[in-house]
Amino acid sequence: MSTVTEPQNAHAPVAASLDKTAVVSWKVPIVFGVVTLLAIELFIVIGNAGEAIFRVSAPGDALQLPEIHLDGIITGWITTILLAAITLVSVFLVRAKRKVPIWITAVFAVVFLIGFLTWAAAGASIHTIPIAGLFAGALSLSVPLIFGSLCGVLSERVGVVNIAIEGQMLAGAFTSAVIATTVTASTGQPWIGLIAGTVGASVAGVLVSFVLAAFAIKYFVDQVIVGVVLNVLVLGLTNFFFSQLLSSNAATLNSPPRFPPLPIPFLADIPIIGPTFFRQTIIVYLAYIAVALVYFGLFHTKWGLRLRSVGEHPQAADTVGINVARTRFWNVSLGGAIAGLGGAFFTLGSVGAFNREMTAGAGFIALAAVIFGQWDPIKATLAALLFGFASNLQNTLGVIGSAVPSEFLLSLPYVITIFAVAGLVGKVRGPAAAGKPYIKA
Repeated sequence: MSTVTEPQNAHAPVAASLDKTAVVSWKVPIVFGVVTLLAIELFIVIGNAGEAIFRVSAPGDALQLPEIHLDGIITGWITTILLAAITLVSVFLVRAKRKVPIWITAVFAVVFLIGFLTWAAAGASIHTIPIAGLFAGALSLSVPLIFGSLCGVLSERVGVVNIAIEGQMLAGAFTSAVIATTVTASTGQPWIGLIAGTVGASVAGVLVSFVLAAFAIKYFVDQVIVGVVLNVLVLGLTNFFFSQLLSSNAATLNSPPRFPPLPIPFLADIPIIGPTFFRQTIIVYLAYIAVALVYFGLFHTKWGLRLRSVGEHPQAADTVGINVARTRFWNVSLGGAIAGLGGAFFTLGSVGAFNREMTAGAGFIALAAVIFGQWDPIKATLAALLFGFASNLQNTLGVIGSAVPSEFLLSLPYVITIFAVAGLVGKVRGPAAAGKPYIKA
């Protein structure tokens, strides 16, 4: 009786073919192509023959850099050719079963932005764009999105889909305004009022997150439904109290002080970088610290390892002694405290008073930043900065009198949000257990 021994390399051709098989997506080249066609229409077909002036330095910078003057037609042709070349490179990469690197996408976005700003300024009544002001304003508008995205990252990494970021931020904005106003009036010390308002905003965010955690973790209610209901509930409550209390008692309940800018010596005088990052308020600096702490905690501490294990495989975490329900509950609450800080920025760092629905969907954009950032604190922060830049770009183009229709400017932040998430994020996988209740056997 003979035994047939299969050659060791019998499956080598099959394995080699499987190794060469890669799942590629034409999404990025298609998006690049659509944007390139838009650039052809705007920069070449329509075109603006005027001159665009980019003011790099801001008043007060230690080093004053010269202004940059660009011709609308010439810049339009150059940027369009570069966009077409990058699009062809992305097509060749995908045809070769290779992924389009993120730096190519970044270069494409920068080239289009230069062309778009030049085209808009060349056809505007005021041809000067203050670059430092554009970036500094973008960071300010990004701060609540950064806090909200950190909240979303913590919640989803631990296995809870947090649709209630909007409600947590709105509750924080309302509470911070009321507490900061009353404490300042009673003590006569604005800084005590600001600190009390900030702490109150975090507590309000935690209270909203308590409700989400209780229903989603203890009673196994669908997390998306609970989040939507909480958003509607907080919206209704804040609107009711605003109309019944705040609007008629604005001086005593809705006139909080605002955090003043705190320039950091030397760093604040660096062109572009200084006005953008180091001439901000203390709540912006808190955002820097929060991003660093969340990133370090998630990926370099035992707490972060337990948090991520609960979000990926709660049953395995339970078998090694991790209390899944408790871990989820307290980390969702921590996310709520961070989202409450984002709400405090609206009243104590930006507007200076609470208004109806003043978060204006920032919580949902923060949730989009979480997905775009692939549930990573640093990437989610960069996504929030992108969306904040889109919002401030709308304001800047309106100030210089750009010919871009006002309706398009108002929708610009949301258009870029949809474009980024649907067009560039590609296929991503969130935490495996996100949105799934864990029922202990």
